[in-house]
Amino acid sequence: MIPRLRRFLLCLPLLAFLAPQMTFAEDVLRVLAWPGYADPDIVKTFEQRTGAKVEVTYIDSDEALWQRIAKNKGEEFDVFAVNTAELQRYIQASLVRPISTKSISNTAHQLPRFRDLKSIPGVVHGGQVFAMPYTYSEMGLIYDRQQVKTAPTSIKVLWDKQYRGKVLLYNVGTHNFSLAAQILGDTTPFRIDTKEWPAAVRQLIALRRNAMAFYTQPEESVELFKRGKAALLFANYGSQQITLLKKAGVDVGYAIPSDGALAWLDCWAITRGVRNDALAHSWINYMLEAEPAAVLLSRQGLANTRTESPFLHPDDRLVWLEPVESVERRTKLWERIVSGDRESKVLAP
Repeated sequence: MIPRLRRFLLCLPLLAFLAPQMTFAEDVLRVLAWPGYADPDIVKTFEQRTGAKVEVTYIDSDEALWQRIAKNKGEEFDVFAVNTAELQRYIQASLVRPISTKSISNTAHQLPRFRDLKSIPGVVHGGQVFAMPYTYSEMGLIYDRQQVKTAPTSIKVLWDKQYRGKVLLYNVGTHNFSLAAQILGDTTPFRIDTKEWPAAVRQLIALRRNAMAFYTQPEESVELFKRGKAALLFANYGSQQITLLKKAGVDVGYAIPSDGALAWLDCWAITRGVRNDALAHSWINYMLEAEPAAVLLSRQGLANTRTESPFLHPDDRLVWLEPVESVERRTKLWERIVSGDRESKVLAP
């Protein structure tokens, strides 16, 4: 064999090892995510592997997420985390592009129900996959064991007058109107009929009277809970919040209401304006590895798609989020309710 050719063949394994790191050298991946989804050390490992730089921006509500992506038609970010219900807006507005599942090899390690993408509502459209399941949580009830001696069994406890001024609420209209619809007995809390709006508004005005404060970020809810000595917390971030509170030394319990806990499934999606499609796919594939999945659970208390959630029991009833009849209307009415407006003013055009 010619010596020069022999040296080249011997170098091939080394070149194959270095290729992933060389491919994305000096590229930048722009990530939009929720707190805890992309911790600095997790990001650093990805950067070291790929040679790319990762810029992470955090959001605190679904509406804030929509505004950031829609503002520049998906040109400002490459990948983002979004729940399956909200994802539909992005697909309809052509703000996301299909994902090549062949490039996401780590799906092989996900639980069977997360590998079966066609069975997950909203993920597949027109035969194309638009999101990859990453993490999920139920919206349970967190309670102070000193003030609430028995674990709550229903979301109705949030309206209990004995807890007036002691309830901590998530400051987003979409989920709160779904709670009101559940209280009213709606079989589908994501579709409020025209005739039901006044009753739903009255329910949320009554809930506001019990409110101690409103939060958006999970860390913010911990500080408010401790400082205000809250009795109850509607946990939009679910198991993440109970984990943070326990780490902060607060004596709290966690309950899944028997009337059904709202629940979300967050996925990674790729924007229409992605600058490096291959790098975005590499990010999603990496986030499905064992280490990022374990970090989600150990640090954030959030379930991953590789292992069963330790916070749920087989008989717990979850109500998975679906697109609502009008995000805009729910948001507008909720803002009026929080500001203290009366029912007639809340419902005014």
